Amino acid sequence: MSRLQEGDGEGDGETPTLSQLARQVFERDPSTAVLEYQGRWYTCGQMRELAQQLSLAIAESGASAHATVALAARNRPSAVAALLGLLALGRSVEMIYPFQSGAGVARDLASLKSAILLAAGPDLSHEVRAAARREGVALIALGDMDVRAEPGWQRARPERAPEVAHEPRIGVLTSGTTGPPKRFPISHGLVASYVTRGNLLYALHGAQTATMPPVLLSFPLGNITGIYSTVPTLIAGLRVVLLDRFTLDGWRDHVRRYRPAHTGMLPSGVQMLLDADVPADELDCIKSLGTGAAPLDPAVQRAFEGRYGIPILLSYGATEFGGRVTAMTAELHASWGQQKVGSVGRAVQGAQLRVVDPQTRAVLGPGEEGLLEVVSPHMGPEWIRTTDVGVIDHDGFVFLSGRADGAITRGGFKILPETIERALLLHPVVSAAAVVGVADRRLGQTPVAAIELRPGVSAPATAELEAHLRQHLLATHIPTRLRFVDALPRTPSMKVDRRGVRALFDESAR
Repeated sequence: MSRLQEGDGEGDGETPTLSQLARQVFERDPSTAVLEYQGRWYTCGQMRELAQQLSLAIAESGASAHATVALAARNRPSAVAALLGLLALGRSVEMIYPFQSGAGVARDLASLKSAILLAAGPDLSHEVRAAARREGVALIALGDMDVRAEPGWQRARPERAPEVAHEPRIGVLTSGTTGPPKRFPISHGLVASYVTRGNLLYALHGAQTATMPPVLLSFPLGNITGIYSTVPTLIAGLRVVLLDRFTLDGWRDHVRRYRPAHTGMLPSGVQMLLDADVPADELDCIKSLGTGAAPLDPAVQRAFEGRYGIPILLSYGATEFGGRVTAMTAELHASWGQQKVGSVGRAVQGAQLRVVDPQTRAVLGPGEEGLLEVVSPHMGPEWIRTTDVGVIDHDGFVFLSGRADGAITRGGFKILPETIERALLLHPVVSAAAVVGVADRRLGQTPVAAIELRPGVSAPATAELEAHLRQHLLATHIPTRLRFVDALPRTPSMKVDRRGVRALFDESAR
């Protein structure tokens, strides 16, 4: 384990470092089954072996102790072990979404200062390899439960390492709560504090967690929710069941086999569950259902709670907050649930929230709608401005109304229309484009696009335009419908009329 002990120091005497916490996973009995994936259990020993292979490959790359590693992490056991291994080494990590085109991964790689890219073999496309060659980035391929340096890309150029050391961090992409999505660093210290001070699982560490049912993990490993659900759970000693992504069948299988008392799902999953007419006795083990990351229609919440008698506990958080800042707890729901359907609860300990006027920034009173501002206990005393519209009622409960920037919330992903519009305008036949969100029964919203063509050209096939978009956008950003129009609806001042665009896709108006 010598190479896995090259991480950060000994902490402050009270709070262990994230490196120390991550190493605890590898120091357990090697035969301990810790992670189930597609019906197969993986052990602490297998995770430790992968982490040791990774440590050796990094050392042989020539990257300095302060060099950052980029990780394109799909929800696979090898990626989980690799992330823990990097944290155990005290490495800074930049998370890259792998579910985008090879060109997209290559662009991310070129924009970062990482010395190494760690990704599943199939994700090391020719575009990624070319970018790594140009940038002097070493490539390490993740296998089923092993890693290997990619032949020809084993060494990183020395200048890829920063000149000055900084506190190790995990770089993730925000969802746009405080403006356009951007990279945001989460310090190892913040994650360690979350694990040890704000996480009930760590407080239960030991015999109690060993007897608890496995935790279902389906959030993408590359975002803050995935990191905050995966890393603390494994450090606390719980077993986990890992899904590639959320599916109702996978969720139901977990509930049937392990009968958890408390579980969660994306808001879109609640409607899926109702649509599937899941029998009530299948869920009778569940005492509460947590959800967040996107709005939940209050009517859907009422329907679920009325049908199954299980309280839904909503919360509100963001990458920029370092975690959640409000929560509807079981106790609050028991006292207020029927009166506060749709609320994301009250401020958690140490958090402050207020509502301000969008133009004047004057603080508004209870019941008045405006932009939310937050003081997060994880991030310091400053007020963080958001683009979320909401209300705080007289009892201190927070209700979210939408996004002031027009962002589309598709499942757990927030999408700025301008991002899709810019990608559409890169196509040679597109003259103008407008993107809006339309209601979707399962996902909450999906993006749709109205498109003006350049004069004298024919409309491209939908498949061609979608293929173009996939070269520039994440899969979650691809519009569900495209419509070609002679002219986009516009206001008297010639701005795009978003209501008029939305009406183009209103089937009930036809």
